[in-house]
Amino acid sequence: MKLLRHGTVGAEKPGILDEDGNIRDLSGIVDDISGPVLSDESLSRLRAVDVANLPLVAADTRIGSCVGHVGKFICIGLNYADHAAESGMALPDEPVIFFKATSAIIGPYDTVEIPRNSVKTDWEVELGVVIGKVAKYVSEAEALDYVAGYCVINDLSERDFQLHHSGQWVKGKSADTFGPIGPWLVTRDEVPDPQNLPMYLEVNGHRYQDGSTKTMHFGVATVISHLSQFMSLQPGDVISTGTPPGVGMGQNPATYLKPGDKMELGIEGLGIQRQNVAAG
Repeated sequence: MKLLRHGTVGAEKPGILDEDGNIRDLSGIVDDISGPVLSDESLSRLRAVDVANLPLVAADTRIGSCVGHVGKFICIGLNYADHAAESGMALPDEPVIFFKATSAIIGPYDTVEIPRNSVKTDWEVELGVVIGKVAKYVSEAEALDYVAGYCVINDLSERDFQLHHSGQWVKGKSADTFGPIGPWLVTRDEVPDPQNLPMYLEVNGHRYQDGSTKTMHFGVATVISHLSQFMSLQPGDVISTGTPPGVGMGQNPATYLKPGDKMELGIEGLGIQRQNVAAG
């Protein structure tokens, strides 16, 4: 299934894609795409719904983040060997964990704002993992059973804030609009191998990132298991699993986003995001 949320900011409704790619409204079936709705049992009930008889949603309706009421927005840094190399950083011995403010979350086609005093706003296409049930001290062998589904994330970053303003990376990761998620939450049964997904990102039609999840340093199962040793993961938590090479910081010369730029990014089977860039 491809689940989504549609409607105005703060008033999104649950939806699902039908076989023809049309959006159908799930408001009469579930309250939102979040929390308990992401359990295996709830998703099984949704699979039994006759989608063709659900109300159609207008094609020009805004699409929001594909998961609502996110409790934790967890990110993994330096998780692709070639991206670590272009960043001039060594590959870590275990996953590098940082957090992104949930207030950064926006829809996949919403405008991205460059924050005030920014000089190095950058892009990062990433595979997003949405947790479906409580995960605590889970093994790698069972870790993928805790996944509700997968999605596209643009882990936008202000590199000057991130690297030169002291403290943790969160300063450079959490500006408003720095977390587009979606368009769809693709349930895990439709993603048999999360370690074999081609991904890309373009700015103004130029392809900067052209990679695959197969080159992750720590795979999805490893990441989930590792995180669960330090904190419980809750239904609706989002994990952004790292980016392949081609970020703006790694260009020669370094290239960063500016007002008027247009981004397009996608992961095979998980949909495409498009964002205009504006001054914040």
